[in-house]
Amino acid sequence: MPRYFFDTDDGSEPLIDFQGRDLPDDAAAQWFGLDTLPDMARDKIAAGDHRTFGVVIRNMEQVVIYAATLALMGGWRNHQSPRTHAEHATD
Repeated sequence: MPRYFFDTDDGSEPLIDFQGRDLPDDAAAQWFGLDTLPDMARDKIAAGDHRTFGVVIRNMEQVVIYAATLALMGGWRNHQSPRTHAEHATD
């Protein structure tokens, strides 16, 4: 099974994948790479609402075969203080 490497960037700290992951083919590597982006966004949501998350996929020959980014662009649309997550839970 081919090995793929997933270099990620959460907007503050790029990480180079030196171990890689065995996957059946390029399509599976693409799916796995895309699946990492929302997880990175969830992990960093408290760090701000303007961030870009990225993944670059390399094959066993270290050739980049796919790259993707996910942009998080948020902003309040009124001047009221935002409700906390705990306040929403009591509704």
